[in-house]
Amino acid sequence: MKPYRVMIVEDFLMSRQLFESIVSEAENFELSASFSEADKAVDYVSRRYVDLVIMDIVMQAGQSGLSAAKRIKDIRPETKILVVTSMPEITYIDKARKIGVESFWYKEIQKQPILEVMQRTMNGESIYPDQTPVIRIGNAVSTEFTEKETEVLRELTDGASNKEIAKNLGISERTVKMHITNMIQKTGFRSRLELAVKARTGGLVIPD
Repeated sequence: MKPYRVMIVEDFLMSRQLFESIVSEAENFELSASFSEADKAVDYVSRRYVDLVIMDIVMQAGQSGLSAAKRIKDIRPETKILVVTSMPEITYIDKARKIGVESFWYKEIQKQPILEVMQRTMNGESIYPDQTPVIRIGNAVSTEFTEKETEVLRELTDGASNKEIAKNLGISERTVKMHITNMIQKTGFRSRLELAVKARTGGLVIPD
């Protein structure tokens, strides 16, 4: 049987080189292409076929890995995608499933080696973690935030005002202020700015 052709899309050099090494040394896989930008990966699959795409989610330049994954699925629905990330953003798993991504792997917190996940994915399995990693943000942990608080927090990290958050989420400004106050009290932070910065740098919420 011919080895599966793999394309790697990862903007962090050390991670990309590690994935390249794993693929190159595996008997059942061969490296077809490797890119640091998702746009180039989409262009590549529009011209050439690959069996498996290993796709990072958060890219420093261009479109996100999830956006690119959707475009790849639109072009070649038979190509399997394994998304990887170090960010515990709570919506990523659901978004990946909706796009049709076959498997999901956390870089720092993984139960199976990535090579095992690659092989099982090509065997027809869909490998996903049971839940997002629990992280600490100030005096709280990520599981202490309600779904609505998280929605407000995502808007807040994008620099939106209370008025803009209220309009975007269809709630009152008073409710927005209440959610922000509750999150500040939970975390022990001194301001909404500190709350937003810590949530973003910790990867808890990442604006689209």
